[in-house]
Amino acid sequence: MAETQLRFGILCCAEIARKVSRAILLSPTTTISAIGSRSLEKATAFASENHFPESTHVYGTYDAVLDDPDVDIVYVPLPTSLHLRWAVRAAEKKKHVLLEKPVALNVAELDAILAACESNGVQFMDATMWMHHPRTEKMKQLLSDDQRFGQLKYVHSAYSIAEEDDFMKNDIRVNPNLDSLGALGDAGWYCIRAILWAHDYDLPKTVTTFPDPVYNESGVILSCGATLNWKNDGKIATFYCSFFSNLCMDIIALGTRGNLRVHDFIIPFNEKVGHFYTVANSMWAELALGCGPEPSEFTISTDLPQEALMVREFARLVHRIRSGEAKPEKKWAVISRKTQVVIDAVVASIKNGFVPIEVVY
Repeated sequence: MAETQLRFGILCCAEIARKVSRAILLSPTTTISAIGSRSLEKATAFASENHFPESTHVYGTYDAVLDDPDVDIVYVPLPTSLHLRWAVRAAEKKKHVLLEKPVALNVAELDAILAACESNGVQFMDATMWMHHPRTEKMKQLLSDDQRFGQLKYVHSAYSIAEEDDFMKNDIRVNPNLDSLGALGDAGWYCIRAILWAHDYDLPKTVTTFPDPVYNESGVILSCGATLNWKNDGKIATFYCSFFSNLCMDIIALGTRGNLRVHDFIIPFNEKVGHFYTVANSMWAELALGCGPEPSEFTISTDLPQEALMVREFARLVHRIRSGEAKPEKKWAVISRKTQVVIDAVVASIKNGFVPIEVVY
């Protein structure tokens, strides 16, 4: 027997909500039941432009979405400064919470969100889409292969995009009252998540930010980077995030036996195909005139884009809760909190003059 479709309510008409609403409608186990904005006109236009079902309830307030009995799950793509208020309210209304990243301005805010979800028995997940692409699982298998990859020693992750003048002046991600983490929250979140993912979510001992991050006139970070150090086994990682550099979405992982590289880990260049490259036991050729073997390319196909796979997985977890088979899965809360803890350490390192900051979970 087919599972009943779970019904999403969406809070606000952010650009990213267009992508996720498409995913909700592509997923076979979900639909959109409600959309809310600060104005009814904007919500109505958004629903029409993005081909929402005719049955979708359209509201001029966010509270109306949370009060709608036909909403099972709330997707929250609001500015980060509003996450605490509305994610907690959603949980208190017994709505499961899919929260856009960065999930909070700091770990204290996230803890309040997670506490509300736990006390109300609802599922929490952050909307880091690449985690759900089948390529991600395949890459993890190769990183765990002692013969082909060996022990992980170094990871570098970079996410940059050269934003235009209008973005730099008007986007919420450069407004200190809406998304004060700037590029660190928007782009650095992905880089830090990639590093933690490669390390099986083992937290580093310290984080040290590179000197001279770039700020806008309002004090919002537009470009920064840091080193993460595990100390006890020689593992280190670095990341760079920026609103100035050409589009880059790289992970480079170096092991004692092999390397892994992916060029589009956040959003695949083609939503139906994900590529990555590995090489093992590399050696110089005679006279160092070359080297080998050449990297192998892996191609991982998917019938659904990664954001639809994310939605489908979230729906699966909610179905298990509703049927009584399981309690809310805590893995996603733990992963989100670890990512946020590292972001907090980056902020602390900057504020304290780029000194090493101990990471405390």
